[in-house]
Amino acid sequence: MDHSYILPFIKSVSNVFETMLQTKVKISKPVLRQPNQPRFDVSGIIGMSGDVEGTIILSFPSPVAIACVAKFTGMEMATDDEDFADAIGELVNMVSGSAKAEFQGKKVAITCPSVVIGPNHVVFGNRDVVGINIPCETELGHFIVEIGLKQGSDVAKETLSEVSGAA
Repeated sequence: MDHSYILPFIKSVSNVFETMLQTKVKISKPVLRQPNQPRFDVSGIIGMSGDVEGTIILSFPSPVAIACVAKFTGMEMATDDEDFADAIGELVNMVSGSAKAEFQGKKVAITCPSVVIGPNHVVFGNRDVVGINIPCETELGHFIVEIGLKQGSDVAKETLSEVSGAA
């Protein structure tokens, strides 16, 4: 597998969760995401543009999202609390920003985060985006980091080829 495009996200999520939530992340083998596959109950979403185009999504079951937000902020919050969505947005922002910094020699910009809350929601994006799920496990529970890379980009072609061959 070509780790040059997946490794920044693995390093980033591990670093952010260890630093900000004081919890280690066990990373499982990345897999291709199936079209229209529902996410968990809470998703933080950020877009990428430039030399690397696509999206980054952190998707959590509600209990895991609640536990992560409590650990991150030091306060218990319900999913309908405005600050809860802000905390999820900040987590995906930190993971994305840290991964962006790992793309040496590439120009990458990220958008402001969006947060979707609701059971089994589906996030639709461009049809030319390949989704790669990175399953993560922590003491707080499991979640997914999804990297959506635009198929037309060299980054997506190389990563898709490597993930497809490894599946």
